[in-house]
Amino acid sequence: MADQAKSGTDWTEDELDAIVADYFVMLGDELAGRPYVKAAHNALLVAQTGRSRGSVEFKYQNVSAVLERMGLPWIFGFKPARNYQGALAGAIDRYLSKSSIIPYELPPSSVPLISEEAGSLFVPVPALEAATPIPKQMQRLIRKFDPVERDFRNRALGKAGEKFVLELEQKKLKGQDRGDLAGKVRWISELEGDGAGFDILSYDASGNERLIEVKTTNGGAKTPFYLTRNEREVSNERPDAWHLYRVHLFAQTPQVFTLRPPLENALYLNPQSWRASFR
Repeated sequence: MADQAKSGTDWTEDELDAIVADYFVMLGDELAGRPYVKAAHNALLVAQTGRSRGSVEFKYQNVSAVLERMGLPWIFGFKPARNYQGALAGAIDRYLSKSSIIPYELPPSSVPLISEEAGSLFVPVPALEAATPIPKQMQRLIRKFDPVERDFRNRALGKAGEKFVLELEQKKLKGQDRGDLAGKVRWISELEGDGAGFDILSYDASGNERLIEVKTTNGGAKTPFYLTRNEREVSNERPDAWHLYRVHLFAQTPQVFTLRPPLENALYLNPQSWRASFR
C-alpha cells in the first residue's frame, strides 16, 4: 500500500536505485524478446518503496527520458517524461558502473528479419528541436557512457547493421522488379575492409550506383555517431551516389533514415580528436 506521507516528496537514493535496477531487468527482457508484465513490476515497487502506482509509473517514464538522452534503448511502454529528479542520473550511473552485463551492450543474436515492405522501414530525418540546457550531472553521465564511442566500439552491432542494410537493399530492388540488380549488391566493408569510405554498394531502380555508409545504434534516431575523415571525403567526391543510412532502434523495431551530401545541411560535424605522429 502506498504511503500517503511520501506523496509529492523526492525519491530517496535507495528508492531510485531500486526502480532503476527494476527498469533494467524489464529492458533486458524486452531486448531479448522475453515476455514480462509491467503491472507486476509496478506492484513490487509499490510494496518496496511505499510509493503510489502512479508515482512508480511516472518514475519509469523518467528513466526512459534519461536513457533516451543518453542515446540508449528505452522501454516503449514507458514514454519518456523529461521533468525528472536530478538525482536519477546518479542512480543510473551507479547501476551502469557496477553491472557486469548491460543489456544494450550485448551483441545482437541475429539480424532482424525484414518481413514487411522494405520501403516501410524508412522514416524521415528527425526534425530539429530548439537546444535546451543539459544539467551538469546529466552531462557527466553522457560523457561517462558516451553513446558515440559505445556504438563505434561495438563491432558486432556495426556488422549486424550492415548485413541488415545489405538485405534491405536486396529486398527493395526485388520489390522494384530489379532482381538482376539485387544480385549485384555487395557488402564492400566485409569483402574489402573499411577503407572504401562506404559499406554497401547498391543500386537504384535505374541502375545507378548507391554507395551506402551504414551507422547503427540501439538508441534513438538522434543518437550521435562518428564519421571518419575518409567517409566524409568520399561523400564530397561522390555526392551523386553517396548515402548515409542511419539505422536506429536496432534491437527493438529497426528504422532507417537517410542523409545525402552536403552533410553539413543536416549535421553538426565537430572534430573530436587529433591524430598524432612523431616529427
